Amino acid sequence: MRNETTKVVSVTTLVQVLATLCTLVPAAIAPELSIAFGVPASMIGYQVSLIYVGAIVTTLFGGILIRRIGALRTSQFALFFSGSGLIMLAIPSIITFIFGSILIGFGYGLTNPAASHLLMRISRPQNRNFIFSLKQTGVPLGAVFAGFISPTLALEYGWQWTFLILGSVTIGTLIIIQPFQSKWDWDRDPTVSIKNNFLKDLGMVWKNSALRLLSFSAFCFSAVQISLSAFAVIMLVEDLSFGLVQAGILLSVLQAAGIVGRVSWGCLADFLRDANCVLLLVALIAASAGFMTNYLESDSSKIVVCLTLCIFGISAIGWNGVFLAEVARLAPDGRVSNATVGAMVPTYAGVVVGPATFATLHGVTGMHTSTFCIFSIISLIGFFLVLLARQSSIPPSVD
Repeated sequence: MRNETTKVVSVTTLVQVLATLCTLVPAAIAPELSIAFGVPASMIGYQVSLIYVGAIVTTLFGGILIRRIGALRTSQFALFFSGSGLIMLAIPSIITFIFGSILIGFGYGLTNPAASHLLMRISRPQNRNFIFSLKQTGVPLGAVFAGFISPTLALEYGWQWTFLILGSVTIGTLIIIQPFQSKWDWDRDPTVSIKNNFLKDLGMVWKNSALRLLSFSAFCFSAVQISLSAFAVIMLVEDLSFGLVQAGILLSVLQAAGIVGRVSWGCLADFLRDANCVLLLVALIAASAGFMTNYLESDSSKIVVCLTLCIFGISAIGWNGVFLAEVARLAPDGRVSNATVGAMVPTYAGVVVGPATFATLHGVTGMHTSTFCIFSIISLIGFFLVLLARQSSIPPSVD
């Protein structure tokens, strides 16, 4: 059983790493794309929003698709869409950039419902937060690779080859995980109609007050998280006078802090047997980090900049695994993937709204540091929503 758990966690994490990598490669080389397309680098916020418009679409169908073709086959579709979309970005056209971004989103939207379906099988109440958080390290891990690899490839071979190389690696991985498909997709049902009413998943979340409030808090947390990932490099280059490669490395450090956060928060939630309490703590730390960012300047110590961003990363990037485990706990029996689908729609809506809102606010403030300070209010709103969810849910210790 332990060996099977390791395989499931490893495969689902790998899929998450590559899907995330595809979403963040453009942001990691935004200054280069700004030169190539002749638009401000901050416009990357709108491109990130497009990705998650696509994610919302496939998330809505995720539960149905998993029941029909299986969770691992759905993960393979996620890799295909993500890699193909990234390759499409290599075509020097705004139109293909738009469609490629949406295609990446199609892939990303399938990752969490499929993974939750598989992870719920091999996790227990005693380790569920840790298992889900471990898989969710794939998000910051993907960003780490994006920060380390993308700027170097772009400066060495050009931005188009960066998309082609990383997109091809993503598509190739679906072949590597094929041997697990027949064993892990034993519960697929080809008779399930793809026309099933996916609004039932949203309805399930909406009717459960704890799930509804928790999902709305994820809207806030995801808006802050994706804005941090999308604009960190641009802030470092334009506001704090970092070079592109330096900024990419610091983006990787920031995301590595997110990895530490995800595992640590998951362990703490399992130890306390109270994921909701941990989410409250994470929200307060993220709000504080956003406020601290306002005081960073071009002559600030690089150590101070790094520490501030690490605190931001531990919190704003560290919440997802605990959130998904709490959604799984609150879900009706046998409906984890469906509840995850319903909960992820507001989450991805936050990702759509967040970067676009950030880019618009930046147009007013003129500084990314000041805009992150304003975004600390969003983290506080998330805090109060989790608090309300706590008051309306079954006590977390009942497992």
